[in-house]
Amino acid sequence: MKSNYPFYLANQPESPNQDLAVHDKYSGDVATRVALADAEDIDRAIAAAVEADDPMREMAPYERQAVLNHCVSRFQERFDELAMALCVEAGKPIKDSRGEVTRLIDTFRVAAEESVRITGEVMNLEISARARGYHGMYRRVPIGPCSFISPFNFPLNLAAHKIAPALAVGCPFVLKPASRTPVGAIMIGEVLAEADLPPGAFSILPCHREGAELFTTDERLKLLSFTGSPGVGWDLKAKAGKKKVVLELGGNAACVVDEDADLEDAVQRLVFGAFYQSGQSCIGVQRILLHASIYDEMKQKLVEATRQLKSGDPKDDGTFIGPMISEKEAERLEAWIEAAQDAGGTVLCGGKRDGAMLEATLLENVPAEQKICAEEAFGPVAVLSRFESFDEALRAVNDSVFGLQAGIFTRDLYKMQRAWDTLHVGGVVIGDVPSWRVDNMPYGGVKESGLGREGIRFAMEDMSEIRLLVIRTPSSA
Repeated sequence: MKSNYPFYLANQPESPNQDLAVHDKYSGDVATRVALADAEDIDRAIAAAVEADDPMREMAPYERQAVLNHCVSRFQERFDELAMALCVEAGKPIKDSRGEVTRLIDTFRVAAEESVRITGEVMNLEISARARGYHGMYRRVPIGPCSFISPFNFPLNLAAHKIAPALAVGCPFVLKPASRTPVGAIMIGEVLAEADLPPGAFSILPCHREGAELFTTDERLKLLSFTGSPGVGWDLKAKAGKKKVVLELGGNAACVVDEDADLEDAVQRLVFGAFYQSGQSCIGVQRILLHASIYDEMKQKLVEATRQLKSGDPKDDGTFIGPMISEKEAERLEAWIEAAQDAGGTVLCGGKRDGAMLEATLLENVPAEQKICAEEAFGPVAVLSRFESFDEALRAVNDSVFGLQAGIFTRDLYKMQRAWDTLHVGGVVIGDVPSWRVDNMPYGGVKESGLGREGIRFAMEDMSEIRLLVIRTPSSA
């Protein structure tokens, strides 16, 4: 990691200051400094994106594909550098950091493939006598300049899920990365600056939240894609005006383990799903519903497996639990655990905090209205509960303001179908945890979990519009 980084405005690096200190989330030391954009910089970036609109539209699909393939090659060459930067700025264990770089590469690779597959349809318009001689077809065209706001927990890949589809479609964009983890996005900018893109095609501008109003309100922008907390996301939607809005928000994902499940397999997947990258994932396993007949055995196995997880320096290959993003967030979650205990819940393991480090924690007998159950924990905590019937478990999964993904461990085909039909979520994962995601699938939620879907092809649909062509053949022709 370098000692300082610029921001990128209209494809070019600029360093008007070094006002944003980026901390090593484990040591707390300042790891690097990044240029911080102000409202004037953001305004210039949006104006440049507007100027780049037509040139981006005019790029041939193979030209957009070449840009994306360049990114894939450069990310592969800079793999270790990207992983270490992510480990430092996000406090993400190095194994998880390497996994995220792999997903960054996958995301751009899939976008490169999809960039030459943007198709339309020939339509039969002769549905009645009045339409005789009329023929129709439509194609997808870029929506125009886009605004992206990405979160701290996946600084590379969640930015990539906005950037790569925009490049594949031909949309210029301005991106605000999370101010606590801006370096990954800036490094993507370094690679994009090497590519043959029209001036103004991209800007990557770290800025404080209060300085980012234009990302949401500026009418020159045609789409806002935000990933982050529900409170912020819905507030941005209310301010966004006429532009299209895509929201990828929070969750308190549930996982059901039925009586016929492979318990050893379920334990390993649940521990991973609940505690990977210190639980800071919107689809991290937060609520674990166990059939009564296997509850005691599963509880014992889960506690034993959780206690074996190694906490510590995220740069150590053996570390599974690193720091939360800040001590303030760790204190918040520690308070939620204490409140759950005061309400009658029991801590089965973990629960202790040291600075930003919070132990992997399992609880049981927690009232459903407690924050640790009802809201998004976003940390290394999961709550066990028991159920008697599968339908009871499905009702418990649905008893949430969120609806992102759910996991179901069952071997019963009919229960699988019932879960898919019944659960009010964006995705149902059978035989695995809701934390599982691959980068080409439609990903997103319902209720408080958001609007729209990511996953390259689905994001490309949001970033494009249908344009219809109707041709009339006169009867005299």
